[in-house]
Amino acid sequence: MTDEEKDYLRGRKEEVAEQLSRLDVDGYQLEEVDARLQEYVEGVILHPADHNLFEQLAVQRFFMMVERYGLNVTAVRQFCTFYEQLYFSGQRGMQTYKLTPVQYFQFTSIFGFWREDGTRVVREAVLFVPRKFSKTTSTAALAIYDVLFGEANAEAYCGANSSDQAKKCFDVIRGCFFHLDPKMKRYQINEQVVKSKRKDRKAFAQCLTANARTKDGLNASTVIMDEYSNAQDSDLLTVLTTSMGIRKNPLTVIITTASDKLNAPFFQALEGYKAVLLGDYDDDSLFAHIFEPDVDDEEGDPHTWYKVHPHLGITVTMEFYRQEWMKAQRDAAQRLAFRTKLLNVFAENEQKSWISATLARSIMIPFRLEDLQDRPDAMCAIDLSESDDFSAVTVGVYLDGTSSFIFHTAYFFPRGALEGHPNESMYRSWAERGHLILLDGDVIDYKRIVDYILQANSYVRILNIGYDAWKSTELINMLGATGASNVLKPVKQTYGEFTAPVGSFEHHVKTGGVRINDNPINAYCFGNAILDEDNMENCKPVKRAKYSKIDGVITMLMCYRLFMDYER
Repeated sequence: MTDEEKDYLRGRKEEVAEQLSRLDVDGYQLEEVDARLQEYVEGVILHPADHNLFEQLAVQRFFMMVERYGLNVTAVRQFCTFYEQLYFSGQRGMQTYKLTPVQYFQFTSIFGFWREDGTRVVREAVLFVPRKFSKTTSTAALAIYDVLFGEANAEAYCGANSSDQAKKCFDVIRGCFFHLDPKMKRYQINEQVVKSKRKDRKAFAQCLTANARTKDGLNASTVIMDEYSNAQDSDLLTVLTTSMGIRKNPLTVIITTASDKLNAPFFQALEGYKAVLLGDYDDDSLFAHIFEPDVDDEEGDPHTWYKVHPHLGITVTMEFYRQEWMKAQRDAAQRLAFRTKLLNVFAENEQKSWISATLARSIMIPFRLEDLQDRPDAMCAIDLSESDDFSAVTVGVYLDGTSSFIFHTAYFFPRGALEGHPNESMYRSWAERGHLILLDGDVIDYKRIVDYILQANSYVRILNIGYDAWKSTELINMLGATGASNVLKPVKQTYGEFTAPVGSFEHHVKTGGVRINDNPINAYCFGNAILDEDNMENCKPVKRAKYSKIDGVITMLMCYRLFMDYER
């Protein structure tokens, strides 16, 4: 996160705290709904230092929704009363639980707002909370409620990336139904399905995983995606949510804790949820409750732990946090677990990364080639996609005055290849924000890349253009036809060719000698890159996974190679 982004979040926190302090909470008569609802919102308003910015924004948004739609007290009480009569498995066997103030707020935000045509406003709920919040147990009640009182043919699904995780939520559902119908007279209950036996009611709940074979013919009414931050792709969620078209009041619930998967779909989606809370986009169908530290919070401070975990002292103890923090001081794996699972922040495995996505973000600055003065000397490097993925073009400039490098990387993708692409959602999001340049056609239009490089040459003086000789013939011929033949330089993609640039680049990153443009795809590429060595101890960044992309990393290092080899 850049200093500018941190300053923006600090400013927004002061702003929202001041705006909430002016609210006449008593005028909304929330106590008439339940005293716990009043207790929660007053706690957030009166003690802003104890709550993170996005939690405050959720409360501010709640009052905006009350003003816009009113508050359906009956619908809220019906669900909450139902919840508190369910029997869940606990330390003392099957038992009922009272909703905590924060839970009451969450369910009020989901069930409290309705349109005049009888449709519920909120269709998607996101609960981003640390481990041991009891999120899986509490949200299982939503599926049970749908099966019992939703449409006669309701279909509630528990989904997750792994069968074990999906089964955790579904086992809660099964346990509740066993208690409701121990002799299974009204419901058929097995390992993967709970189904009504009534002829006039075919509602059921089912457990699904990402690798489930049969997902055709679904008509989901409730979808619960558990630990979505660990999902490698959004395929299961997409299949389920796109099956909801016939439903009057569908509900998708995403419950998750952070992870080390910065390239997974939830990490990208989280930025969108935050943007809605920040007011960048209007979407009343979304309720997002996000618990994480504020930008200046110390990760070892117990006050931070209370801020990120609203059930600290209820479902998890302070002593547990202290013990895990002590472990985190002496072990990298434990440190990663503490940050992701207990602080609820996305972090990378320090033992696997080269230049992490987090470190890459710290050197990103707003930078446009056209803002450079006096047309400085520069190197350019190209990495073309082999088929239907994005291509990268980096322009690197050495700044004599500061003895440092600055790199600007642009990314291109064929518009026709978007639909059905494994990363379609992420790429569309990048394109909408101007980070990914979409080109017409089903494959990369080389002419557009040539035009981009020629335009860049009007802002800088390109000394060399580096390329991979194995897959750039057509583009190089086109560049040669423009008169650039004398600056075209093939860069071997061997480990030996990259070893020196890798060392120099890493040194300059860690000593403040490198800056890169503030395109999130840059951080994405660095997050995908790990160093690999050959038997001669030469090294080169390689992909962390088969379908990862590291094009921007490669083109920056190719620019370094060109600088090293250039002779005036």
